[in-house]
Amino acid sequence: MKKLLLTFAASVAMTSALAWPDKPVTLIVPFPPGGSTDLIARTLIPKLQEKLGGTFIVDNKAGATGTIGAGVVARAPADGYTLLVSSLGPFVIAPHLLAKVPYDALKDFDYITVAVQAPNVLVVPASSPHKTIADVIAYEKANPDKMTFASSGNGSSDHLTAELFWLQTGTSGTHIPYRGGGPVMTDLLGAQVDASFMNINTAMPQILAGKLRALAITSAKRSPLLATVPTMEESGIKGANVYSWQAIAAPRGLPADIKTKLNAAIVAGLNDPQVKAKLLDLGFEIVGSSPEQFTAYQAAEFARWKTLITTRNIKAD
Repeated sequence: MKKLLLTFAASVAMTSALAWPDKPVTLIVPFPPGGSTDLIARTLIPKLQEKLGGTFIVDNKAGATGTIGAGVVARAPADGYTLLVSSLGPFVIAPHLLAKVPYDALKDFDYITVAVQAPNVLVVPASSPHKTIADVIAYEKANPDKMTFASSGNGSSDHLTAELFWLQTGTSGTHIPYRGGGPVMTDLLGAQVDASFMNINTAMPQILAGKLRALAITSAKRSPLLATVPTMEESGIKGANVYSWQAIAAPRGLPADIKTKLNAAIVAGLNDPQVKAKLLDLGFEIVGSSPEQFTAYQAAEFARWKTLITTRNIKAD
C-alpha cells in the first residue's frame, strides 16, 4: 500500500511539473519598486513568458532588509509558482546582521541562478583633493577615522565594501549610514561626506557628468564602462573584490524539471541581444550560473560575509 501511495504521489508531481506553468507565477521582490532587483525581475518577465508560456507577475514585499519577502518564499509551496528575485542581502548578509530571520538561508531555498552582478566603485566628489585610491590610503593612515564614507545603510553592500577596504589596507574611516541611496548621492554631490563605495549602476550618471570622481572598482577586471579606472587589486589591495548580485531562488523542494526549465529560460532571456545590451549599458555583468554553481557560490558568499561581519563587529543598527 505504501509503495502504491508513493508511486501515485510521484505520478501527480510529474504531471504537475509537465503542466507547469498553468497558472500565474509570482516573482517576489523583497524590496520596493524601482530598484536594481525590481528592474531585473521586470526585465526577465517578458522573456520568461515567451519561453515558458503562462503568466509571470512581480509582487514587491519590502521590509526588514529584504527578509520579509524572502521568508514568504521560504514558506511557500515548492511547486514553481512562487519565486524569489533578490539581491545578495537576504541570502548572505542579513542572516548575520539580524538577531532572527524567518528562514534558513542555507537550507530553505533551491538556488536557480545568479542572474547578474555589478561591482562597486569608490567615488569622491569632483571637488575632493583625492585623485587616486593611493591618496585615500595615505590620508587615512595619517588621519585615522577622519575621512567619512557614506552608505545606504548598515550592512549594505557599500557599507561592507568600506569595512573590507579598511580591513585589507590597515586603515580606518568613519561610516555614515543613510536610509537608502538617494540621500547618499545628495550629500556626496554636496561634499557633505567624503567618499562612498557606490554600486556602479548608481554612480555612473554622475561620474559621466563629471560630478563624481571614480578612484577604483571592486571587480576582478576593469569595467568597459570605466576603462581608465583601476581595480582594487591593480591598486595593490588584495581580497577586496566585491559584487552586488541579483539572483533567483525557489522554496526548497522544487521539482527538478521545473528548476531546469527555469534556469534555461532565465539564462536565455539574459543573453537575448536586446536584454543583454540594456543590462550591460547599465553596468550589470551577465552571470547566468547553473543551480549547482549558484548553490556553491551562495555557501562561499555566506561564509565570506559572516567572517567580515564578525571580525568587524558590524551591527544592523
